[in-house]
Amino acid sequence: MRRFDKALFEERAEGPVPVEGLKAAFLRAVKGFPFYLGEDFYLLIPGEDHLFLADMLTRQLGRAPEVFLADEDYIFELIQKYYEAPPEIEKEPLEDEPEDLELLKDLASEAPVIQLVNRTIREAVEMRATDIHFETLRQGLRVRFRIDGILHERGMHPRKLAAPVISRLKLMAGLNIAEHRLPQDGRIRFRVGGEDFDIRVSTIPTVNGEGVVLRLLVREKGLLSLEKLGLEKDHYELFRELIAQPNGIILVTGPTGSGKTTTLYAALSILNQPDKKIITIEDPVEYQLPGINQIQIKPDIGLTFARALRSILRHDPDIILVGEIRDLETAEIAIQAALTGHLVFSTLHTRDALGAAVRLTDMGVEPYLIAASTVGFVAQRLVRVLCDACAEEAEPPQVFLEEIAKLPSRPNGIRYRKAVGCSRCAGTGFLGRIAIYEIFPIDSALKRLILQRATEEELKTWAKERGYLSLFQDGLRKVAQGLTTFEEVLRVSGR
Repeated sequence: MRRFDKALFEERAEGPVPVEGLKAAFLRAVKGFPFYLGEDFYLLIPGEDHLFLADMLTRQLGRAPEVFLADEDYIFELIQKYYEAPPEIEKEPLEDEPEDLELLKDLASEAPVIQLVNRTIREAVEMRATDIHFETLRQGLRVRFRIDGILHERGMHPRKLAAPVISRLKLMAGLNIAEHRLPQDGRIRFRVGGEDFDIRVSTIPTVNGEGVVLRLLVREKGLLSLEKLGLEKDHYELFRELIAQPNGIILVTGPTGSGKTTTLYAALSILNQPDKKIITIEDPVEYQLPGINQIQIKPDIGLTFARALRSILRHDPDIILVGEIRDLETAEIAIQAALTGHLVFSTLHTRDALGAAVRLTDMGVEPYLIAASTVGFVAQRLVRVLCDACAEEAEPPQVFLEEIAKLPSRPNGIRYRKAVGCSRCAGTGFLGRIAIYEIFPIDSALKRLILQRATEEELKTWAKERGYLSLFQDGLRKVAQGLTTFEEVLRVSGR
């Protein structure tokens, strides 16, 4: 396959003509630039793994394109130029960062800037993105979407658009557009396709200018049930036993964006009965749960996790959710709540479930309090699910078969599949995500290990002897069912 020679454009009197019916967002996702040049039909792709786009165009148009290799940045540049004309804002060139406040407001209120921001948000929603990243770089304003946990570049706009676009986002979120030196946080309400979104806005100052990240949250999003989260039968039964406890702490661990909040909300939806009072303390309150009292912490006025938790204990709750245990004070109050008859849910940022015991000890919590108050540790990650429209059956690699053989109980049959990529999944081969778990109820042996300040390795030995599965092993079960790939589980579990 030949590399594309830019001189081809210069040799022809006519310029490239885009293919009708193709959207810029889709082409950026699949990283391909199809175009007509006179009577000829061409396609630029960054590598041979994107050849599926040529097949798709052939089926749709009844004509096969001549395929060339080109750099990814050049492809994005052509998509921007020919499939989405860049907005023209000012007739005279402006400085990169206009300092005049009124000028910023005027630029942010220009129709092309408003259209660019609104179009970007709509495209992100259409492509199932959870986050939009606006990043001011030396070469321009880069826009990226996080889809199924992976960042995808969606365009590079001229640098002169950085200040107007970021100012527009600040105005929408009610932030101070004159403040460029400090981080700011705000919210935007936006409606796309009949759905209302609460968009969390966060700005940070960088050496090249400000960066903005939008987190997209559906206001009326239905909660997932435990059955749909990815819990296998044994894990489902273990988790139901944990949340049925009358008191104690259940800790769910994992990095940001691993689905901890969704799992906890699914648990609360089961426990939300007329005879139970449930209060949550969150930062932020992502989804509103009917019948549950939810508190948004506000550190700027002194409403911290610890202060809110101390106050709600006087409101006679049965079940408490603390969004995150961040410090010793919050940990100690949560433990006291558990020891005095409350069921407490909370999260910790640790690598695995059993690491939560070590993390609490490192915070300064006495081991006897951890052993006495905790009823279970849970860890989770999100792995991408294969797109059913294009996934193909494949021969399992030997290393996968060796790992499957180590499971306490081997799955009945193996359906091993690989990612391919198609228009439905924007060429990624994946569509949606599912959780993998490790769940460890506390027994007398584990309590003794915690009291002895056991290391993580000693705790993992206990789990292995009990036949409990790790995140990696639960992921293997998802691979055996044809839900995801072995490589995806390796990437997410860190094995």
